[in-house]
Amino acid sequence: MKNIETRLAVLINVYGEGADEGTPTKAQWRHLLETESAGKTTLINFFKMRDTAEYPGTSIYAQNPGTGEQAFMRYAEVSVPTLEKVGGNFLLHGPFDGMFTGDAEDWDVIVVGTYPNRGAVLALFENADYQSAFVHRSAACSRQKVFICGA
Repeated sequence: MKNIETRLAVLINVYGEGADEGTPTKAQWRHLLETESAGKTTLINFFKMRDTAEYPGTSIYAQNPGTGEQAFMRYAEVSVPTLEKVGGNFLLHGPFDGMFTGDAEDWDVIVVGTYPNRGAVLALFENADYQSAFVHRSAACSRQKVFICGA
């Protein structure tokens, strides 16, 4: 098994250092790697979709990107079976319907996924197919927020 520093370097190389808040920061990746053996883990995802997806100029989708929702569906075509392959499953996928308490926030979609352990979360992000599909998630979302919760 690769050591934490090697895995951290690979994850940052693939996803970046979270500068756009669409991926974890180096410290957040490190925390996940250092707690890999922790038990059941749930990720609560908040997504705000772009009207028009924004792909890098080198992408085959750059000239005809479609909507953010369409880009997110491209991402889901790969992420859903890959999440299941690593042992995860979805508890919820649905539209954001407003705040009940707290400051007002504006989101489009909430997704809650659960994993048997944090190693499974890492297996998802280290999967080559998932890494290739992540460009669609980035293109789809104008902003996102992800909470990580233990058992």
